[in-house]
Amino acid sequence: MAFHRHTGPSSYSVGTMSERFDCHYCRDSLQGKKYVQKEGRHCCVKCFEKICANTCIECKKPIGADSKELHFKNRYWHDSCFRCFKCYTSLVNEPFMLRENNKVWCSNCTATDEAPRCKGCFKPIIAGDQNVEYKKMVWHKDCFTCSQCKQVIGSGSFFPKGDEFYCVSCHEHKFAKTCAKCKNPITSGGLTYQEQPWHSECFICSNCKKQLGGKRFTAVEDQFYCVECYKECVAKKCAGCKNPITAGFGRGTSVVNYEDESWHDYCFKCTKCARGLANKRFVCHNGKIYCAECPKRL
Repeated sequence: MAFHRHTGPSSYSVGTMSERFDCHYCRDSLQGKKYVQKEGRHCCVKCFEKICANTCIECKKPIGADSKELHFKNRYWHDSCFRCFKCYTSLVNEPFMLRENNKVWCSNCTATDEAPRCKGCFKPIIAGDQNVEYKKMVWHKDCFTCSQCKQVIGSGSFFPKGDEFYCVSCHEHKFAKTCAKCKNPITSGGLTYQEQPWHSECFICSNCKKQLGGKRFTAVEDQFYCVECYKECVAKKCAGCKNPITAGFGRGTSVVNYEDESWHDYCFKCTKCARGLANKRFVCHNGKIYCAECPKRL
């Protein structure tokens, strides 16, 4: 952006003729009359204004011999017409900008008109104003407010939703998922189990309280247990090997139950011949398990 200064009046002189001269155009005598000398020629005031005078680009009228003329790049103005198109301030001896339709603007109005417009109040954001920019849009800092609570977001954190913007608090209450355990909004991270959202810090082992996200666990009556705590506190003990039965955590995914006792499927075997009896006929004798053949040999 470049501002200019006009180059002053054109080169001609006005005076009263004392000698015998005739008007160059109408040939009337100029002796004792007011005349204008331009480009070496003498002419009466009437002919000057009709033939020689420049036309003011603003009011479209001739710039007479008695008027002050300003010119810039082959354009001419009466000094009284040389005003800012926007605020009408006189620009004589002031910097200006020549814009579309040969209109002159002062520096202040030019800066305001070309400034970006606030998306909130639609007024210009001029140099020095605090502002917020987002995706080629701009707001005055105090105009950038939450769509829900209307409080100023300014330079704080926010969440965009279409053409609306929300502060952190309003976004949490309006859009964030609610943790299945603590019922508070999940603002970041979190995990899902059986289509329910959880904070990572809420999805923990009921016994040792360690977080279970990304780890192996099991659920028992709405309680979650890591592998170690399940073995120690919840799992039934195998009547054969006396170790915890951790179905799904390793070898022995099937469990054999008989009366009040349980076995790993690979531990449920004949006491005498050690034949595996899972899903097979067996005999219980004196509290011990046998295949159908071995009791006959006792």
